[in-house]
Amino acid sequence: MLRREGGRSGWIMLLMVVCGLVVGGFLGELLGKYFPILKYGYNLGVSAHEWNFHILRLTFGFDFNINMFSILGIVIAIYIYRRL
Repeated sequence: MLRREGGRSGWIMLLMVVCGLVVGGFLGELLGKYFPILKYGYNLGVSAHEWNFHILRLTFGFDFNINMFSILGIVIAIYIYRRL
């Protein structure tokens, strides 16, 4: 599947990048109150779209808020993955 040389899985890298994104985003929002530059970010996403089938109602949408610490978290996660 997603195997790299040395037997490391690409799924582990994906998991580490997502964890870095989440932890970095959390820290950026938390510290953004004290250092406003850290809260600066960019929103990516799709607005909510709703399908009503009279029996079932489905709503789909997602939103990513990427800030400076999120990017730093991704970089640190990739660095840690390469060091493993």
